[in-house]
Amino acid sequence: MLHLKPLLLTTALLLPIYGHSALANSLEAGNQNGQEQTGQLDDSQAQAASVLDKLHQSAANADWDSYFSLFSPDAGFIGTDASEYWNMVEFEQYARATKGWTYQSSSRRLVQHGDVIVFDELLDSQSYGLGRGTGTLVKTEQGWQILQYSLSFPIPNALAPRITDQIKLYRKKQKSVPEGN
Repeated sequence: MLHLKPLLLTTALLLPIYGHSALANSLEAGNQNGQEQTGQLDDSQAQAASVLDKLHQSAANADWDSYFSLFSPDAGFIGTDASEYWNMVEFEQYARATKGWTYQSSSRRLVQHGDVIVFDELLDSQSYGLGRGTGTLVKTEQGWQILQYSLSFPIPNALAPRITDQIKLYRKKQKSVPEGN
């Protein structure tokens, strides 16, 4: 799996800065056919999309055996709080204590590079409204598995100064609370 680290690092750096077309161009420059897929899916992309659909359905049904079977054993889940990075053992312990959660994908983009697919999807949630899931799937002997999933809440640019000021204030208050409280 070591050969994936440069691609994952490239993905992590390029997506937030330049968007998907730059990533696709970067992958093509790497002498392989990176593809951004937003319309017609080829077989691999359709299989990967099916994994993501099953992920959301399994979470909504609190079917944790099905849910966690979709992740690579060495996968990570990044939650919405800055402190939330879970390996699968930690995340499974958290999830199994819940009744599940419902996010419905309203749009999804897939970028394939060989046995790796990076994706982003807009999600609708009755609890939180608009969310965004991003991550990486890898092709394994068991089929496509999620290597990383990150959940975030997109902030409209016009609201960003006010929201980030609230986050800064919250963090400042948290630092002033003594340990153990």
